[in-house]
Amino acid sequence: MVSSVALYFVLPAIVLAVVTTFVRLLLGPSLPDRVVALDLMTTLGIGVIVAYALGMDEPIFVDIAIVVALISFLGTIAFAYYVQKRVQQ
Repeated sequence: MVSSVALYFVLPAIVLAVVTTFVRLLLGPSLPDRVVALDLMTTLGIGVIVAYALGMDEPIFVDIAIVVALISFLGTIAFAYYVQKRVQQ
């Protein structure tokens, strides 16, 4: 039951969210908007990995999703540090 829901309903919904987020990434209007869109796309990618792990009953992919989340978090912190330094000048 979980596998069919994950594969047939959740994954297409996440793909639709990625497409709309990609439009925001392209249109922008500012650098922080684009970075937030990129961060959201990473989060949605993590959702795809977890939905695939549930759908295919492969729990090892959840570990991969955790690693991607940690790397994404570090990237967000680095961007926040960059913006803070830029504002202070």
